[in-house]
Amino acid sequence: MRSLAGGQFTCERGFASLTKACVAVTPCKKYMTAAANTHLVIADDHPLFRDALRQAVASVVASAKIDEAGSFEELTALLEQNSDVDLVLLDLTMPGISGFSGLIYLRAQYPAIPVVIVSASDDGGTIRRSLDFGASGFIPKRFGVDTLRDAIMKVMEGDVWIPPDTDLSSVTDPELARLRDRLVTLTPQQVRVLMMLSAGLLNKQIAYELGVSEATIKAHVSAILQKLGVESRTQAVIAAAKIAGSQWRPGA
Repeated sequence: MRSLAGGQFTCERGFASLTKACVAVTPCKKYMTAAANTHLVIADDHPLFRDALRQAVASVVASAKIDEAGSFEELTALLEQNSDVDLVLLDLTMPGISGFSGLIYLRAQYPAIPVVIVSASDDGGTIRRSLDFGASGFIPKRFGVDTLRDAIMKVMEGDVWIPPDTDLSSVTDPELARLRDRLVTLTPQQVRVLMMLSAGLLNKQIAYELGVSEATIKAHVSAILQKLGVESRTQAVIAAAKIAGSQWRPGA
């Protein structure tokens, strides 16, 4: 099993401790006041961790409707069927996502739905970029159920939640800031196209996956190049990787 936080503990230990905590905690009244029609989506590729998150959410809002997605495609399919969602808990590393691309797409396509990142990558730079790209909070997977409950409640009350020890005071590189500002101007479909370009797909393959013509994809690529201020597909992928650092992996 992969390590959740720099090799400090394994998935099995993390899942077990979180699940145990979820089962042991009796919900307090202040966590049970949310509306009965609250609808949340948990997007994470590991079934055991999704189950642990589900139990933690249920301890906050016992009557909430909770959907699960094990890939980004499953998540978008759920939202296309019903976008009346109060909160999405999103892992940064799951099938169909290359770094922050999933977050950028969700904020562009569904701006009214708050997205909270739940990730094992919790360095200051990752948290800072998540907020820059519109996340309503960032919950490291290493935290226990009590912190998770507090964070979810804060976000559902309209606040932004990040770990209290996070340092966001570092100065952002001007070039990265410009690239970030350009990246968020992409339309949802252009974000999907850039995600597929980063995965190494050709225009014909992207057109097939999205169910559109190759000419439409060519138009999207041209618009992407113009918005990012680059001259080629390769430069566009490099620009996306640069703004996202290790979180956006070309060819992933």
